[in-house]
Amino acid sequence: MIQQRTEPLAAFTPDSRILFQGDSITDGNRGRSADPNHILGHGYAFIIAAKHGAAFSERKLVFLNRGISGNKVTDLEARWQRDTLELKPDLLSILIGVNDTGRAPLEIFEPTYDKLLTETKTANTSVRFVLLEPFCLPVGHTLERGEAWVAELTERRKITARLAKKHSAVLVPCQKVFTDACKRAPADYWIWDGIHPTYSGHQLLADAWVEAVRKAK
Repeated sequence: MIQQRTEPLAAFTPDSRILFQGDSITDGNRGRSADPNHILGHGYAFIIAAKHGAAFSERKLVFLNRGISGNKVTDLEARWQRDTLELKPDLLSILIGVNDTGRAPLEIFEPTYDKLLTETKTANTSVRFVLLEPFCLPVGHTLERGEAWVAELTERRKITARLAKKHSAVLVPCQKVFTDACKRAPADYWIWDGIHPTYSGHQLLADAWVEAVRKAK
């Protein structure tokens, strides 16, 4: 039996363009062609798009993914015009920060991220932002990188929260979502290497994203 659809997200107005930006977690091994079978990858962006695109087909929602594996915030900056501004999103979702950690100075993260949000708002004053916290769990690569790396990632989460407040963005509390999930199953059930979610972890991200956006209205 096909279940009844839930109420649509207020942010998903008719003809909305929803763009997901970020690193490998967002990339999800997405296709680089126009093939709609692979274009959104196999992560949380796909889950969100598949459910809401099917449930609310009459709204003609357009979902786009421009996440690129390995990206830091400065990489986003370098391709922002082409991969964000020219796509004219009505809702822009960003997950960035884990690749910056331990590799790029902390002091350039906030002003660069802030600049990207400001430029997007200048291009479209009605754009809505969803910012996802960078996150990790104590397993695999995260354990190898040590406490200093985890502490730095925590600072990047704080920056993300500050920018969300400054730009009236929805903030998705990813770290709490995964930490709480570890009460139900081991860390590597959700994030196999401490950084990249499993399919179950991507479902958690998708659910948290939808819940945060729904609450924001």
